[in-house]
Amino acid sequence: MVKNRKENCIKKARRVRAKILTLKTYPRLSVYRSNKHIYAQVIDDKKGITLAASSDLTKELSKTKTSKTERASSVGESLAKIAVKKKVSKVVFDKGGYKYGGRVRALADGARKGGLKF
Repeated sequence: MVKNRKENCIKKARRVRAKILTLKTYPRLSVYRSNKHIYAQVIDDKKGITLAASSDLTKELSKTKTSKTERASSVGESLAKIAVKKKVSKVVFDKGGYKYGGRVRALADGARKGGLKF
């Protein structure tokens, strides 16, 4: 059962990424969500480099005692600030194999609040 769940998540992620990679005009905002933490990065697939990255393990975000959803929102805002400093304003959202809800949605809303458009 667990193996099937992981395989299904990987299949969903590949499906989402295949659609996104056709739009190579914009960088990709990729999300990874574990049980405790959330990570996000803006990736330029043409050059194969990470333009900006953020997680809830950074110094300023790990000190706060908030819920996981609130931390995800603040990760999105901090990622957006870093990306805007590097002159990236438009991105394509890559939710991976995760449903668009909860912490993934909070991260996306935080990134929009921080100045990213997608």
